[in-house]
Amino acid sequence: MKLYRTGLLLLAVLCTIPVFAGQPPRLKVGSSSGIFGPVTNWTYETFAEAKRAGIDAIEISASMLFLNKEMTDDRQIEARCRQLKRDLKRAGIEIWSVHMPFGREIDLSQTDEAVRQRSVELHRRVLRFCKILSPRIVLFHPSWYLGHGERDARIAQLVRSVGELLPDAKKIGARVVIENMLGYELVKDGNYERPLGRTVEEVLHIMSLVPREVDAAVDTNHIDNPELLISALGRRVRTIHVSDGDGRSECHELPGQGRGDNDWTAILKALYEDAHYRGVFMYEVKKAEFPQLKACYDRLYEQYVQSKQ
Repeated sequence: MKLYRTGLLLLAVLCTIPVFAGQPPRLKVGSSSGIFGPVTNWTYETFAEAKRAGIDAIEISASMLFLNKEMTDDRQIEARCRQLKRDLKRAGIEIWSVHMPFGREIDLSQTDEAVRQRSVELHRRVLRFCKILSPRIVLFHPSWYLGHGERDARIAQLVRSVGELLPDAKKIGARVVIENMLGYELVKDGNYERPLGRTVEEVLHIMSLVPREVDAAVDTNHIDNPELLISALGRRVRTIHVSDGDGRSECHELPGQGRGDNDWTAILKALYEDAHYRGVFMYEVKKAEFPQLKACYDRLYEQYVQSKQ
């Protein structure tokens, strides 16, 4: 009985210890492929330079890699994928995610069934190429701009498309994530509403309808106070797009450059303490030198750690 009481006391003490005893773990730093320039710049030498500067992972743009008008032959695309994978592996950079294509005619939420089906088939084709790259994550935009009054129908179509594509993603061992979209106001103009996933409430609604194994990508440039979305999603945050913004325009600035107004200590707090995030700190910025990315994360991390003391 004494041992039993001692065990209960020890368990009670352990339960009071914070999730992160001491300093929280540092995350790997990654970048979307746009910072590397055109595909012709995606060489071992460039990747090796990025690795030396502290970049450990990459998100590859499917539009840049697969949808180039000059690259229409499947064998040519497959050869490019194999070379890219070899170069990244040799440089020591992980293929963390692939950003799937998007646009007016590449829209998984389209109520025009012919457009939706073409979009699904295009995604399936891209996923077949992704099998060569073996990404951990494939990231979907939920929609392009919507016509007025279409949101419920568009959400239903998105859920349908995701359900159809989920088996294809599972076959290549990748997790499906849906990204939140910029939409501080519902109405864009006389013709369009903002895309799906524009508010915390709408993102949570979409996530409640898709299969449970589908997760979320939080873009910190697409919403005011992104820490609120991260906290609301919790462990369903599977990846992030890091850039500073104001929630009203596609700023995609490196944090600390002056244009955005994100509270990065609050964002890191939500990532570490609410989402228990262990993924890549994946930048999606318009322009930066490779060393700036790691230095920026280190600065944000230190500010967060200091805030806990």
